[in-house]
Amino acid sequence: MDVTDIARWQFGITTVYHFLFVPITIGLTAIIATMETAWLRTHKEEYLRLTKFFGKLFLINFAIGLVTGIVQEFQFGMNWSDYSRFVGDIFGAPLAVEALLAFFLESTFLGLWIFGWDRLPRKVHAACMWLVHIGTLFSAYMILAANSWMQNPVGLKINPDAGRAELTDFWAVVFNKVQLVTFPHVVLSAYATAGAFVLGVAAYLYVRKATAEADRSMYRKGIRIGAAWLLVAGLGVAISGDLQGKIMTEVQPMKMAAAEGLYETTDAAPFSVLSVGKLDGSQATNIIEVPGLLSFLATGDFNATVQGINPLEKEYQGKYADNPLTKADSYKPVIPVTYWSFRFMMGLGFFAAFGALLILWLTRGGKQPTAKWFGTLGILLPIAMVLGNSWGWMFTEMGRQPWVVFGYMTTAMGVSPGVTALTAWIGVITLTLLYGVLAVIEFGLLWRYIKAGAAPFAEPPNPGNDHSDDDAPLAFAY
Repeated sequence: MDVTDIARWQFGITTVYHFLFVPITIGLTAIIATMETAWLRTHKEEYLRLTKFFGKLFLINFAIGLVTGIVQEFQFGMNWSDYSRFVGDIFGAPLAVEALLAFFLESTFLGLWIFGWDRLPRKVHAACMWLVHIGTLFSAYMILAANSWMQNPVGLKINPDAGRAELTDFWAVVFNKVQLVTFPHVVLSAYATAGAFVLGVAAYLYVRKATAEADRSMYRKGIRIGAAWLLVAGLGVAISGDLQGKIMTEVQPMKMAAAEGLYETTDAAPFSVLSVGKLDGSQATNIIEVPGLLSFLATGDFNATVQGINPLEKEYQGKYADNPLTKADSYKPVIPVTYWSFRFMMGLGFFAAFGALLILWLTRGGKQPTAKWFGTLGILLPIAMVLGNSWGWMFTEMGRQPWVVFGYMTTAMGVSPGVTALTAWIGVITLTLLYGVLAVIEFGLLWRYIKAGAAPFAEPPNPGNDHSDDDAPLAFAY
């Protein structure tokens, strides 16, 4: 393996690991804020207990996600300095906004939420979590704007003297058409993932023998809340994903062709539900296929033409091969990875949404399911969503290879020239081991507090106009 491959492995490992926590963090802020608001409106004890219980799990997830996220930006200078030098004027702008505004917004109000249970009026306290959620959305928007620019570079000019891309239109970057479909797709997926997490945890506690009978109705409520978020957001993921596929075909036709292993341009292109064998075009591999479906996914028309891998490869060789920054031996991504990651992403998402619908049906009208497989299904759904997210990002990033910035710089040209294979291997091994330790800590803490279940109800103070205790120290609620 050369330095580029090792650096890609490191970035892939750390990014996929970090994104295990991101969607749960984004989605849980919304669900927890909803639960606390429901408690304020109904004064039902179960809503407050669920708020504090999942708030505790959220804080564990947030802390680990924060630590692992810091590494992401450092990697640009570690292994990808040529990339950073080329795009830093553009790529750094949304990341700077995210760090200076979005992150401080969410961290400030999260601190108030944690320490303000006995100091803030109840409505103000609940508003803090809503503001944390807005901060996470703003943060996600800016990070995704940077990533979407890599998929579809806009608002730039190339300075030939400096050898770098320079920003000409910040708003073009922020409102990139790829960004406008990617953001709702990712955020809805985060809602679905967090809903699945709530469902899975509540389902485990619901079926567990050690759970007190008096608490089962509360966990059943948690199951239904999580299932509702998963189902509704899952439908949104499907709709936004369809729109995203059409934009992707417009700006990255090679990625859509690779998603099907479509080597030749085809009218009314089919979509293969099941494929076996080689995907090099030397033999028929589609076992089950739906006629015209790929054309519909790509354009909205079942009879439309979809460009194939081979003609696109020929086009790109003629268009990009004369520029050292864009020259590549092949402009094809790794077809099997792109093909199967596309299907795993969709298959796991559909499985999770169907599972949520089934659970809502089984718990309708006050029903109390007792079958063992009910708890097993509940636990499988968050696993499916987390894996589906990971496969989705693998498809997004590996499907655009060999580009690090589509049409402007190949991945091989972005790697740091001063990094040796030994140095890169040390980075991979060190970070992988470190993240392994963090995984043990994360899941150990989650398991410990999940097993403990929701704490008994305790009426929190409701500070009013009496400011006699204004000088009292803040108390950590957890």
